[in-house]
Amino acid sequence: MQANDFTTEIEVSKTPQEVFNAINNVRGWWSEQVEGSTTQLNNVFTYQYKDVHLCKIQLTEVIPYKKVGWHVVNNHFNFIQNNNEWVNTHIVFEITEKDGKTHVRFTHQGLVPAYECYRVCVDAWTSYIQGSLKSLVETGKGKPNSREQGLNTELIEKWNLPKK
Repeated sequence: MQANDFTTEIEVSKTPQEVFNAINNVRGWWSEQVEGSTTQLNNVFTYQYKDVHLCKIQLTEVIPYKKVGWHVVNNHFNFIQNNNEWVNTHIVFEITEKDGKTHVRFTHQGLVPAYECYRVCVDAWTSYIQGSLKSLVETGKGKPNSREQGLNTELIEKWNLPKK
């Protein structure tokens, strides 16, 4: 991990198991527009936000109640020139418990200030982690993006994704 990778943290009065389950409930805190399984090692899923952002992610690390790691396989933003900015980056959720509280450290390894998308991505991740994920853990209800239209047809074919 580089010092300038994006990191944000939350602390909640829930168990590591509850936090781990919430993290893996990607549709509950990030987007209802997630296709594929998000809970087991090597699962692959896609995330979409309208026509603005589409990415394909693989789970590379799943250590129950301790850590979840994702690898960004493909990515497309409609608002930047270089759509490879997220490709081959890693998203890591580290879960620790101390004094009856559970701490989550979220790091997007490879999301660095030099990226064109950095400011927008930092704002989005901060909102999703500190707002939506924390709310899902604490109240059972997150604030994910709602389901929109289907996946971008051109990228479905390019990335060899299953058609719905």
